[in-house]
Amino acid sequence: MRSRTIILSAAGALALIALGGGAAFYSGLGRAGNGSCSAAATTAARMAPLAKGEVAAVEVRARPQPAPELAFNGPDGQPLTLAALKGKTLLVNLWATWCAPCLKEMPALDTLEKEMGGADFAVVAINIDTRNLDKPKTWLAENKVTALPFYGDPQAATFQALRKAHKVEGMPVSIIVDKTGCELGIIQGPADWASADSKALMKAAIGR
Repeated sequence: MRSRTIILSAAGALALIALGGGAAFYSGLGRAGNGSCSAAATTAARMAPLAKGEVAAVEVRARPQPAPELAFNGPDGQPLTLAALKGKTLLVNLWATWCAPCLKEMPALDTLEKEMGGADFAVVAINIDTRNLDKPKTWLAENKVTALPFYGDPQAATFQALRKAHKVEGMPVSIIVDKTGCELGIIQGPADWASADSKALMKAAIGR
């Protein structure tokens, strides 16, 4: 049995969707069946009571589903897919320089990577700026965000894929995916990813 987790945070400027606090289980969003993700339900059940405090808006799936197919560019500029990152728990963040809530999250994501990144966990922050493509790297350098490798999606196709899969209308948005590629949860809106609440949730997702 495998149980790897990814959090995907699609952070954008339009934070249009307000979610109530408290953990919640929810079933699939428009997908039929749960593929090979039945074992991930045990991980989700472990996570559910920890979706509180700074990460209370995380909705944990009672029936995990395969994560949406996402394609973007890796730190070397070459094409990469989310599926290719299977094998460790990931926090995947979609962000843009035009998105104030996204920028606010970046230092916390950087801290989380510094403190928890390793063989079983990583933060994958995907930039979705479609113009001024040098600006994101400049912003990261100026704000001393140094631990996060740079992933880019200048077509913003990753957000569109999430929007299609989940009917997401605003940002930030984050998903949790286990090491087998199963989505364990989603949050629409920002969170303090460097908080003790976040770290406890991530440890449960990783299985530490």
